[in-house]
Amino acid sequence: MEQPPAEPLGKTTIAPEVLLTIVRLTVLGVPGVARLCAHRGGVGRFLSVGRLGEGIHVDVHGDAVRVDVHVVAQPGSNMIRLARTIQREVARAIRDMVGMQVEEVNVHIEDVLFPEHGT
Repeated sequence: MEQPPAEPLGKTTIAPEVLLTIVRLTVLGVPGVARLCAHRGGVGRFLSVGRLGEGIHVDVHGDAVRVDVHVVAQPGSNMIRLARTIQREVARAIRDMVGMQVEEVNVHIEDVLFPEHGT
């Protein structure tokens, strides 16, 4: 028989880097994602938690999370299906691992990885 959760004895804090790691590993595990892609635009959007150059921005408001991910897709991927899978998997991972509410997961497909020709 499962015991109900005990009353918290103190405060639990999740470092922003933990959220970045969860998002990174989850996105890279989705079939059809070739790699993360650095966001080329407004650096101001990356000031709260995300790090420029890694293609992820996480914004935390209380117990709620907003995520932006910038990816390069594998050729032949259905872009809509890929984006929806990323959204679903990132939201699930954050809810399951840290118990935070996910307000939105915005997926930006920046490019498609095609093999180099002529070499």
